[in-house]
Amino acid sequence: MTEPHTQESSIPDYPKGITFEQVWAMFQESDRKFEISRKEAELRSRDAEQRSKEADRRLQKLEEQVEKTSKIVGGLGNSIGELIETLFAARLWEKFSSYNYNFKRVYQLMPVYETNSSRMLTDIDILLSDSEWAMAVEVKRRMYKEDVMDHIKRMDRILNHPPAEVKGKKLLGAMAGGTIDPDALMLAYEAGFFVLELKGESVELLKPPEDFEPKVW
Repeated sequence: MTEPHTQESSIPDYPKGITFEQVWAMFQESDRKFEISRKEAELRSRDAEQRSKEADRRLQKLEEQVEKTSKIVGGLGNSIGELIETLFAARLWEKFSSYNYNFKRVYQLMPVYETNSSRMLTDIDILLSDSEWAMAVEVKRRMYKEDVMDHIKRMDRILNHPPAEVKGKKLLGAMAGGTIDPDALMLAYEAGFFVLELKGESVELLKPPEDFEPKVW
């Protein structure tokens, strides 16, 4: 005799004390919370996108302002630089009277060209000269060690390609600054440069170390 076929029920065997209705309610609550989370995520995404666009807009505006300010400050910086050079140049030769230099000729922004060529190698902010000596003065609003190194290289160029006012003369170097970094000051003296500083509306030749010897290029 054939045994009757018994089909297994597809209804899950819920834990005791929990009904189908309760389980269904749990699923619905889970779906509701998922939908809320999804919408919140979409809102956050849209909000982030909006903030990103706003940040891009502000950045673009800032870049425009920086560019505009740079142009203004750049022009002002050039004017200030020219003013400082003029202040230093005024009666500058008097600062070296104790060294028995007789600087009476003063030149500003003298170009230095390659010998037998029209190619400009550098320029001299202020050149002082007499019949025997010439002094190349580099002027900086703020003087740092790098500026001293640059002036050492500039002195070599002047020596190797001297302008007419320097030819046949003993060449000296000096540096002048509105503010001077202490390390730059020491390096300048080690290189044999005189150092001047703008104080208020006057220019002061700083007192060098006792063992200082001005270098003759």
